[in-house]
Amino acid sequence: MADGPYETIEEFRIHIKRCASSADASFWAVVSRTSGQILGYASFMRVDQANAVVEIGNIMYAPVFQRTTGATEAWFLLADRAFTSGFRRLEWKCNTLNKPSMRAALRLGHTFEGIFRQHMIVKGSNRNTAWYSIIDCEWSKVKEALEAWMQGDNFDASGKQKMDLVAIRNLLR
Repeated sequence: MADGPYETIEEFRIHIKRCASSADASFWAVVSRTSGQILGYASFMRVDQANAVVEIGNIMYAPVFQRTTGATEAWFLLADRAFTSGFRRLEWKCNTLNKPSMRAALRLGHTFEGIFRQHMIVKGSNRNTAWYSIIDCEWSKVKEALEAWMQGDNFDASGKQKMDLVAIRNLLR
């Protein structure tokens, strides 16, 4: 991530104000349906209306929300919004040093497209960027797998998944 970590709550507030005034991105708060607790945010960024391309990015989740069913659902809701809004390509990009993000992109159904070497400078260092996408003709299968995975009967009483998302997607092919 190009920003953070934040030493103080005031630094984080300044960051949130910058996000809110961004001309490039549309930010979405992720809020718990049950508690109302703010769990993080994500954005539509690099919105290219002419080519119907959008990226879900600049994702920041509280540690308690990371790698949860809810995090998958939050991403799903944004992805579905993108495709139902007429976008034909959904992108995911991340630093190649961010292995959890690279795994998440594949798990969620993105296709790996390659690495842009020295794509940008972040915090004074070269960043290689991994690019992933889902295109409109793939979305129905990706969506079907996600909806099947999120069903309550795919989880035991303790919330542990019975079948992982990749296995469900492979089963539906």
